Amino acid sequence: MSTVAITAADVNKLRTATGAGMMDCKKALVEANGDFEAAIEILRKKGQKVAANRSDRESTEGVAIALVNADKTEGVAITLNCETDFVGKNEGFVKLANDFAAIALKSADKDAFLAADFGGISVSEKLIEQTGVIGEKIEIGSFEKLSGAFIGSYVHSGKIAVLVSLSANVDGAEEAAKNVAMQAAAMSPIALDETGVDQATIDKEIEIAKDLLRQEGKPEAMLDNIAKGKLQRFFKDNTLVNQDYIKDSSMSVAAYIKSVNADLKVTGFKRVALG
Repeated sequence: MSTVAITAADVNKLRTATGAGMMDCKKALVEANGDFEAAIEILRKKGQKVAANRSDRESTEGVAIALVNADKTEGVAITLNCETDFVGKNEGFVKLANDFAAIALKSADKDAFLAADFGGISVSEKLIEQTGVIGEKIEIGSFEKLSGAFIGSYVHSGKIAVLVSLSANVDGAEEAAKNVAMQAAAMSPIALDETGVDQATIDKEIEIAKDLLRQEGKPEAMLDNIAKGKLQRFFKDNTLVNQDYIKDSSMSVAAYIKSVNADLKVTGFKRVALG
């Protein structure tokens, strides 16, 4: 039994540091005989136990965050995943995701991010700690970084986050990048342009086209040429700069960008989504 009196101030201090509930904090302090660091370790072990118990659960809810640095040359998009929509919409959970994104923006890659400091512990340890606090499996689902001459972003309903890079920081770049990011959020392109589509996908699309043509009774000698035409249609529908621009279907995304500035190009994008 503890020989140290646990005060309300002690409980509140631990609650502020960890986000854990008042009773959990009090129990941890009692078990730790008033030792603050030991109490934090007890709460973290509780998180590890919860995480182990829920390891087979799907964490497909949560929140998607996009964050761009002050000079608009680098951005990060992450998802912080949880099990239920109720938790994903919680104000504290969303704040935690934004805090993680701020660290992610300064991290070279996902491994560096997970190892980075978060108030004296690593991001990985914070995830375990908060799993115990929340009572659900939480994890970083997606982690994408993008750099370029100008980076813009767009987040749709907290479920999809997109970064877009443009070739130059010109007048209208911010609105243009946001519009293209909205395009990517809505249309989910598989690549920036046809050069970014992997050969396995191309081969698969050609075979699908040929099979359909055979079913239509087209002569075998004609299949290659017709399938190549269908492949071009696939590129138009599924690569970002070749897609019809959602705000004006009379032009492609590439043409829209040129309408902003004749020399402007989309140089890259990253899209993360829940589920």
